[in-house]
Amino acid sequence: MKFLVDANLGRAFANLLRQAGHDVLFANDLLPLRSDEEMLAGARKDERIVITNDKDFGELVFRLGRLSAGVILLRTSTTDAKERFELVKGVLDKAEGKFVVVREGQIRVRRLKQ
Repeated sequence: MKFLVDANLGRAFANLLRQAGHDVLFANDLLPLRSDEEMLAGARKDERIVITNDKDFGELVFRLGRLSAGVILLRTSTTDAKERFELVKGVLDKAEGKFVVVREGQIRVRRLKQ
């Protein structure tokens, strides 16, 4: 799977995804000052699922109607990369074309407009 990891999750999280065999771009490696909207559009163009902990992506997708290849929104109390990876690894292959919210003990999945 192809992912774009938002800077707010950190390079260690991106590296864990990479080590698990995924094609991963880390937002700060592309252009550190990209807006969320530019990041979402670029990820869609490259068919990458955005992984973030920024709720603004929900507004972009649902309120403003921006198209996306998929978004995984982490809403966890932990900031530890390994713990976050453990929480998200079970939904990575289910996120294409969906908006997935991952919390400790809860996963919500909503299909996106294409």
